[in-house]
Amino acid sequence: MTISRAGSGSDTSAAASAEFNRALMRQTLSTELLRAKALIATAGLFLVVSMLVEIFEPRISEWIWPSRVGVLYVYAIIVVFMAFEILILFRIKANIRLGRDAPIILRYLSALVETSMPTLVLLLQIEGIGRDKALGFGAPLVYFIFIILSTLRLDFWLSSFTGLVAAVELLAVALIHRPSIDVSQNPEIYYHGERSFIVLLCGLLAGAVSVQLRRQFAASIEAASARDRVTDLFGQHVSPQVVERLMKEGTAEARDIREVAVMFVDFRGFTAAARSRTPQEVVDRLDGAFAVLVEILERHGGIVNKFLGDGFLALFGAPFESREAAVQAVAAAREMVAAMERVNARSPWPLRIGIGLHLGEVVAGSIGSPRRKEYTVIGDTVNFASRLEGLNKEFDSQLLISAEVRQAAGGEAEDAVFHGEVSVRGYDRSFEVWQLH
Repeated sequence: MTISRAGSGSDTSAAASAEFNRALMRQTLSTELLRAKALIATAGLFLVVSMLVEIFEPRISEWIWPSRVGVLYVYAIIVVFMAFEILILFRIKANIRLGRDAPIILRYLSALVETSMPTLVLLLQIEGIGRDKALGFGAPLVYFIFIILSTLRLDFWLSSFTGLVAAVELLAVALIHRPSIDVSQNPEIYYHGERSFIVLLCGLLAGAVSVQLRRQFAASIEAASARDRVTDLFGQHVSPQVVERLMKEGTAEARDIREVAVMFVDFRGFTAAARSRTPQEVVDRLDGAFAVLVEILERHGGIVNKFLGDGFLALFGAPFESREAAVQAVAAAREMVAAMERVNARSPWPLRIGIGLHLGEVVAGSIGSPRRKEYTVIGDTVNFASRLEGLNKEFDSQLLISAEVRQAAGGEAEDAVFHGEVSVRGYDRSFEVWQLH
């Protein structure tokens, strides 16, 4: 039988929620890693450009930094900043590797340190060229780099905090050493206040963007979780192509009636042969045989619905309809028989396969209790396919099909051998049974 996870609904929900949170944490750390790399690259670009300007246009450098000491201080700040970001980079990589999140206090501390770097440069420029020229130059614009990249933190409050730090520090630098902050005496305070307000507003907007990014990442993770749930629903041996189609077409909870080719597979005499072997030998032999058979099934459009000890139930035409279900099932069954003969020729433990194929209407859908569901098919078609497989022992055959399968398969089953009207256990009338080789 199919083995599924069991447990209370709350435990399952908690486990799914924990996995979702871990996946979102990994995504957040990945975007933080990208942010750190971008800051390192930006700082390195600033350093290179500054050096090139000093080499090829020294007059510009002298106008910005009348004192040689000032420019050396700026270089030192950029180098220290890059070293700081490299440390953060390695810390994030370690957290990703260990599967743990960074403490929130460290995130706020790094935001404070990073956003204060332009303030230090601005203070140095004020010392060199004066407050008005420095405030009108490029240093205040650097704050926007940190605000924009703060969106990669995927945290509204961190982006808002970055904008707040930038706005407060810019306003503080603009008002420092002012003889008076009386607006009537210094109306330019309005100018500086407005600029700081815009910086703060940009931080809030960056926070809103980060929230949207977080929602999109969460939706992507949820979609991936849905893919995993589909895979769990149909078993570990559903092909990637089937999962892809299920994700596109959906897996409705409602049960429906459809025509399906049902295949029962069993290994004859397996139980008796297994008594003389160790459990590990039994499992290894089954796994090896199932791997061969399931690969053939998937290539022909079938899926394994249930593993039943030393056999399994396979479906053609479910979970999605197929007009060629019988043709696909017969082609797969023939190839499975041939494949097992080749495997047996190389194996010290040969397995004789028995297959029963029937075509008919079934009820298909998710069936079970609220705590545990599985996708399956129910109906007399399933029961008859199982009985048909059991007749292989009586006819010393490996592949038996019903009249419905023979008729629907057409040329694929034209060489079938007729065994006549056969009594089937559990039924009060006889049925036509055909054998394929």
